Amino acid sequence: MNHIAEDIIAQLKSLANPENVAGMRRYGISTQNALGISIYTLRPLAKEIGCDHHLALRLWESGIHEARILAAYIDDPALVSEEQMERWVVDFDSWDVCDQVCSSLFDRSPFAYQKALEWSEREEEFVKRAGFVLTAALSVHDKEAPDERFEQFFSVIVREASDGRNYVKKAVNWALRQIGKRSRYLNELAVQTARQVQQIDSPAARWIASDALRELTGEKVQKRLKR
Repeated sequence: MNHIAEDIIAQLKSLANPENVAGMRRYGISTQNALGISIYTLRPLAKEIGCDHHLALRLWESGIHEARILAAYIDDPALVSEEQMERWVVDFDSWDVCDQVCSSLFDRSPFAYQKALEWSEREEEFVKRAGFVLTAALSVHDKEAPDERFEQFFSVIVREASDGRNYVKKAVNWALRQIGKRSRYLNELAVQTARQVQQIDSPAARWIASDALRELTGEKVQKRLKR
């Protein structure tokens, strides 16, 4: 297994693009240990490799930015343990790694709802973000879940809406919008929640609410929900 991981890491290093690294930095992506490889290159590579839990663990341990994203693409969510999720989440140092891992792997694990709630209470910026990215991803990807399962997140959104840290407030907003686009029922509750958040004396809360209301009450979303 070690030599396979080494071969893949060598392949990733051969694809390094320093110009892309500079571009990543402009988008607020951490470029520590980054090679500048696009996810549009990583996804086909993941398909070639196939699902491999143990290899994913090895790639994550490398600490290389793109290797960690690739690890999320090839891991088996059924084999992801709660301990693994806790180890990986504290390693998040960039919004893109956080988002790719949460929306491509963790949201399909058996612990997804539990961690969405737990991490939303944590203080670390990217751990808290992970809680809300998981919430957003679940509301899009878990098609079979009853709407009632998402009601528990509205109070969490209200509780954390005043966190002014950029990567947190954007994820809180994302979660609110995605839940509110799931059904007419949840849309009504999301709009009510946004109006409640709007009353909080916080610039972050007011931004979260106004941006969410713009989309959730907009013609495009309302037309789709009526259909």
